[in-house]
Amino acid sequence: MAAPRTCGLWSYCGRGLSRAKRSCGLPGLRSSSLWGPLGARLLSQEKRATETHFGFETVSEEEKGGKVYQVFESVAKKYDVMNDMMSLGIHRVWKDLLLRKMHPLPGTQLLDVAGGTGLAWVLGDAEELPFDDDKFDVYTIAFGIRNVTHIDRALQEAHRVLKPGGRFLCLEFSQVNNPLISRLYDLYSFQVIPVLGEVVAGDWKSYQYLVESIRKFPSQEAFKEMIEDAGFQKVTYESLTSGIVAIHSGFKL
Repeated sequence: MAAPRTCGLWSYCGRGLSRAKRSCGLPGLRSSSLWGPLGARLLSQEKRATETHFGFETVSEEEKGGKVYQVFESVAKKYDVMNDMMSLGIHRVWKDLLLRKMHPLPGTQLLDVAGGTGLAWVLGDAEELPFDDDKFDVYTIAFGIRNVTHIDRALQEAHRVLKPGGRFLCLEFSQVNNPLISRLYDLYSFQVIPVLGEVVAGDWKSYQYLVESIRKFPSQEAFKEMIEDAGFQKVTYESLTSGIVAIHSGFKL
């Protein structure tokens, strides 16, 4: 579960990743940039007051950003500890695999959305990034995109800010493909994770939202189609740990 607050700019140099000057990404706050290449872009004040989901709860689209923000404000202090406990540390392996798949070279300009980190902070919106077109070589988002209100708009923005030839990489919870593992995973998710949240972080509701939001996220194939609809090509995915998570990849060509 990753805070959808910030995106960090990174420049890859010989020894690793070095942070650039800005960060952004809270869904719910808006900048004034235009929408992506597919279709008309809507300004903040023109958002329709339609309904969406917040876990299994139905809320208005205008409410969701604030509710997600409250969740991550609540879990922030125990965030890393809970991630290690819930996944038995496996989330670190998943993130390492994402980085290996990225394989950045010296001089690569990277945008990490919903990373929860940054030096100079800029609160923005994954659906309306405060960056110019064709700016980055790689866009990554890990455990964040399922928390945005309009996933399609976030994908369009990813496409917009990437340079031609740029790569989109997303690590997100997905659909378990083994029926037995799926039943065990559901049991663990709904019966254990909220209890851990209450005992360790004093917060049952936020971790109940976590498991519910995972079930509302599209399957691997459905999300692949959404990425393609945003304009990406050569879209592929790799399921990890029986499909508990998946890494999706696409290119702006």
